[in-house]
Amino acid sequence: MIKIKEAVVVEGKYDKIKLSGILDTVIVATDGFAIFKDKEKQDLIRFLSEKRGIIIMTDSDSAGFKIRSFIKGITKSENIKNVYIPDVYGKEKRKTEASKEGKLGVEGMKTEIIMSALQKAGVFCSENEKQRTREITRTDFFEDGISGRENSSEIRKALAKSLDLPERISASALLKIINLYMTYDEYKNAINKLKSDI
Repeated sequence: MIKIKEAVVVEGKYDKIKLSGILDTVIVATDGFAIFKDKEKQDLIRFLSEKRGIIIMTDSDSAGFKIRSFIKGITKSENIKNVYIPDVYGKEKRKTEASKEGKLGVEGMKTEIIMSALQKAGVFCSENEKQRTREITRTDFFEDGISGRENSSEIRKALAKSLDLPERISASALLKIINLYMTYDEYKNAINKLKSDI
């Protein structure tokens, strides 16, 4: 198990069980949309955010993004690390049928995929490793057609898919993730490869 400082916020108890076998830290389950009305749990998440920082790891479906957005709205953004699991289609073993969108949740992800998602979000990076010579900017995204252009949505989805990120990820969230684990040159190589494949 890997010990980390931040607390982790997930959707359900099975997500919590999955991560409890990987990470040595406080893990809080929102119980899905119940978090919207559970003031005590909201206070706990706020407290953990201020004292330790939090990692939000929800499913990559629309419900997961709604819960992630709500949590971001009740806490300070500088205390949050967003971890995105990729879109993997299938059904969890304990369920009789797939979810509405057909995507696996956190509980259904292989440990290697979860570790990769944590790595991409900069969970295991020291401050020295985060230093980059040239940060990727919103202007780069615009110039490369990832945002602000007619077919930006398709290019962004293709880039997210190539990086094992969910297709629903916003341009600003994608920019933060890319800056955490790619150099400018690696980013340009990924964009050029993507454009040659389209």
